[in-house]
Amino acid sequence: MLVDSPPEQRAETAPAPPTRRAIRAFGLLVSVGVLLLVALASIAIGAKALPLDQVWHGLFHDSGTYADVVVGDRISRTVLGLLAGAALGLSGAVLQALTRNPLADPGLLGINAGASAAVVTAITYFGVTSLSGYVWFAFLGAAAVGALVWFLGGSRGATPVRLALAGTAISAALYGYLQAVMIMDDAALGKMRFWTVGSLASATDSTIEQVAPFLAVGTLVALALARPLNAVAMGDDTARALGANLNRTRALSMAAATVLCGAATAACGPIVFVGLMVPHAVRSFTGPDLRWILPYATVLSPVLLLGADVLGRMVARPAELQVGIVTAVLGGPVFIFLVRRRRTAQL
Repeated sequence: MLVDSPPEQRAETAPAPPTRRAIRAFGLLVSVGVLLLVALASIAIGAKALPLDQVWHGLFHDSGTYADVVVGDRISRTVLGLLAGAALGLSGAVLQALTRNPLADPGLLGINAGASAAVVTAITYFGVTSLSGYVWFAFLGAAAVGALVWFLGGSRGATPVRLALAGTAISAALYGYLQAVMIMDDAALGKMRFWTVGSLASATDSTIEQVAPFLAVGTLVALALARPLNAVAMGDDTARALGANLNRTRALSMAAATVLCGAATAACGPIVFVGLMVPHAVRSFTGPDLRWILPYATVLSPVLLLGADVLGRMVARPAELQVGIVTAVLGGPVFIFLVRRRRTAQL
């Protein structure tokens, strides 16, 4: 005859359900695995089809053959995609937390516009033609606009609304300047037409070496801001009650986002929607905790960017679509869906 054990004993012997922290940690490990697979696909797949044995040979040998050169170029392209994707996603997550707007992206504060306007100026008025030359102009333009937005937004008294309004106004003015210069200067238009849509095709080891230090510093600062940004997201009064320094948090957040987005834009051109889509999608899984949103955005944003780059190489063989075009085509419908869902939730 079987006798049921007391409820207390059954509760003690029953396996404990996995905690949410464990689920998030496991999901992050899975995301890293997906990123590795996409990175391998980026090296193996290109506009020029190569057999896998030649790809393998190019990875581990350097005999100077055509296949080895192609694989070497793809490795540089993949590394830049990893760095730029992580920077765009991380900067988008920081700006969404800073402005308390889940539909914000790095372009909201004019950083992309500042980088683009600086590059047009460098090409048109200073005769800079190489990526290694105008990468610094792009970064300085992004940094200058970030500082200007911070000043116009009220500096120490900056609020999310003021920052967004200042960024929108400056973006409109700079894009007007950019279009005017490019229309009047055919040479600038020809040199800029590929950069302005966003591309990884011009990736080189030199470009990676120039932007990597900035991306490393920006990433470390952004990840360190997770806890204070959690407080800021609860509102100014609550953040002060929790001991958060609002002015310092906002200033460091602006600086980190500017460095990350500016360096990525300098190397690849303005690539849209990555900083919007990934943090917003990640939030539906992790919740509002930035201690998880930021690492997930850092890992999954390169998945989107490299995946879009691989797709662009496949759909137009033997030519290719620039990754900025692919992300724009994918991001447009996603943005409309997010806006409609947000509007429905508010009704």
